[in-house]
Amino acid sequence: MALVEKRPITPSQRYYKQNKVELSKARPERRLTIHKKRSSGRNAYGRITSRRRGGGHKRHIRIIDFRREKLDIPAKIQDIQYDPNRSANLALLAYADGEKRYIIAPRGLGIGDSIVASETSSEINPGNSLLLSNIPPSTKIHNIELIPGKGGQVARAAGTAAQLMGLDGGYATVKMPSGEIRLVNLKCRATIGEVGNHQHQSRTIGKAGRSRWLGKRPRVRGVAMNPVDHPMGGGEGRTSGGGHPSSPWGQLSKGFPTRRKSKTTNKFILVNRNGKKFKR
Repeated sequence: MALVEKRPITPSQRYYKQNKVELSKARPERRLTIHKKRSSGRNAYGRITSRRRGGGHKRHIRIIDFRREKLDIPAKIQDIQYDPNRSANLALLAYADGEKRYIIAPRGLGIGDSIVASETSSEINPGNSLLLSNIPPSTKIHNIELIPGKGGQVARAAGTAAQLMGLDGGYATVKMPSGEIRLVNLKCRATIGEVGNHQHQSRTIGKAGRSRWLGKRPRVRGVAMNPVDHPMGGGEGRTSGGGHPSSPWGQLSKGFPTRRKSKTTNKFILVNRNGKKFKR
């Protein structure tokens, strides 16, 4: 869908670009929603561990079928709905046996289209969920499992997709949306196609109030503070710092890797996102 720029009747509309997507205005399925308690960036002790969060509109969690474990039963897309908890939209599936479930809406599918999850079928159509062993190379996939049966964990954001590069020795070589190349078990499932709502990244917020609706509070730059409040603050006149970017507590924020060293998952990485061979 195209981006829509409104006639700037108000100052905030001058910079606002809306991602015009034809979504249903119906309320979400009551059986597939649960209440979401706000944490506002606080941990179990009530201390702020993630700054600049709070407020925002009330939300409900949609129960999404990431596993796609209902096999060989065709389902029709009944609705395309908005989800406030993610960038992608949701597709409401109505199965032939009467059950309804939410999945991440694939790109190119609309109301009335039919999809299926299977272990033996070889229909390479967008929205179908198959084992990696049944998907031909060079196919774009999303909602990819890393552990068989756990549910999709990779490529779930709006407009993202991974590419299946090859199958060999019980593992599939998959190029992630970040550019990382890793091995994934052939018994893992993936969904054909790309995630919909691909122009989500091109939209603009337009005004500060819209960020507050999303639960994001104002952020003050460190260079605008005093030296007593931030390591990058202070200076005669206006300055951009001069030191290394860091947090208010001196933790460096750029220039060194922060990825955790996990022997169980990192051993399957062939090439990291920078295009270099991954060092185990």
